[in-house]
Amino acid sequence: MKRRDFIRASVPATLLPGLINGFSFRAFAGSPLIQSLAAANVTDHVLVLIQLNGGNDGLNTVIPLDQYSNLANARSNILIPDNLVLPLSGTTVTGLHPAMGGIHQLFNDGKVGIIQSVGYPQQNYSHFRSTDIWMTASDANQVLSSGWAGRYLNYEYPNYPNGYPNPTMPDPLALQIGSSVSLALQGPAASMGMAISDPTSFYNMINGIIDPAPNTPAGKELTYIRTVAQQSQQYASVILGAANNITVQSPSYPSAGSNPLADQLKIVARLVAGGLKTRIYMVNIGGFDTHSSQADAGSTTTGTHATLLARLSEAVKAFMDDLSFLNIEDRVTGLTFSEFGRRIKSNASLGTDHGAAAPMFVFGKNVEPGILGNNPQIPVSVTTSDNLPMQFDFRSVYASILEDWFCVPSADLNNIMLNNFQKLPIIQQGLCMPTDLHQLNQDAGINLISNYPNPFNESTYITFKTSGGHALIQIFDNEGRLIKTPVDGDYPEGEHKIWFENENYRSGVYYARFQNGSVQQVRNMLITR
Repeated sequence: MKRRDFIRASVPATLLPGLINGFSFRAFAGSPLIQSLAAANVTDHVLVLIQLNGGNDGLNTVIPLDQYSNLANARSNILIPDNLVLPLSGTTVTGLHPAMGGIHQLFNDGKVGIIQSVGYPQQNYSHFRSTDIWMTASDANQVLSSGWAGRYLNYEYPNYPNGYPNPTMPDPLALQIGSSVSLALQGPAASMGMAISDPTSFYNMINGIIDPAPNTPAGKELTYIRTVAQQSQQYASVILGAANNITVQSPSYPSAGSNPLADQLKIVARLVAGGLKTRIYMVNIGGFDTHSSQADAGSTTTGTHATLLARLSEAVKAFMDDLSFLNIEDRVTGLTFSEFGRRIKSNASLGTDHGAAAPMFVFGKNVEPGILGNNPQIPVSVTTSDNLPMQFDFRSVYASILEDWFCVPSADLNNIMLNNFQKLPIIQQGLCMPTDLHQLNQDAGINLISNYPNPFNESTYITFKTSGGHALIQIFDNEGRLIKTPVDGDYPEGEHKIWFENENYRSGVYYARFQNGSVQQVRNMLITR
């Protein structure tokens, strides 16, 4: 197959920039000029979700010291010695696994909250099904095709993907580092996020490196198609731009490759600090399905679980240090979750089997620090089927973050979470963003201003929609100079049309900037000869 035919068959035409008389509309739409003309606010709040794949053992993570003797009866072969448990400020009855020094320090500094015994009614013990429940925020007997975060993003940006990227939201709505886009980011009609397959792919992208292909005819075609795909990806340029804005980060991170979670979080910090307006990031760390060898025989502070918790703790601490280093600590909140916990009683293989409720960590400068809820009560005599009852529904955690961090009005929460869930004191009060920014996001993707014909030579109709009140239209050339103000006055709500003439302007791209109250949009106009 010839290269031309191969590309035609392999690359969707919609990914390639449209060219008119040599001008790329997509390239101009993403330029710094058009973004400055739009003058949109920077999104304030970012949520980072850390998935602990496999089902984390909460009882060896957040250890109920007041239940220690009963725990010793149930899991003596894996239980952490009580004198090695890390004590938490403000309590004498709860501590952390000794491998979690970083999160321990953050907790004592008031930057971590612990939510005890989080789960859902009628726990499902299948990894796949329970993960779907956590991702979609469904009931245990309900199957949903959209994720909770995807429904939120669809609420905030209801027109996506039509009209995106645009000056109000030029960046991905959500990013996942690793694998494919999570079900949590699936909206009602479209995926609201995109994935960066792994840290290596990210650094290859920003350094212009393409993974090597075999030195064969097929390998050469593969290299070519990778190049085209990378160049035509709508959001690759904005991710690259944000990454290139940050050249120095905190030295707190472990060496590259030694802690995959830290590698992922380092990318997140770089993109947030670099100006990316992405709302939600998702990262993950696997290996928590510890049916065997959760702890080493004779040394319960070491083993698989200790290694995983050390990586989690080290990564979160380095990330928080970096947020402070980059002066973006106020903007980021993080949350850990796992599809379920483990059983109270350990097994003979130095492990634990699938269980129910487990703790969640929420971290950031703006979280309510401390422990929410009580230590789980452990029976004196525990059987292999005994489980921890939930104190908090995980959907209450999601709903509370949406309301207090992303400032979703409580009246709108039911449409996102599909039910009315208890509000929890997870985020400090008084942190909500201005409602004007929410309105800007709601209108993003709607063409409030357009012109026809476009391109044009002598004249064109400019059509604009207002919600009433003062309307302003300014025409700028490609150097950012104001050349005409055809509209500047009060207009009733609705659609209006004006005639715009070419007053001997040279050929090229021009920008029509529309403003109606706090809402503003910029659209391209092309003059040809």
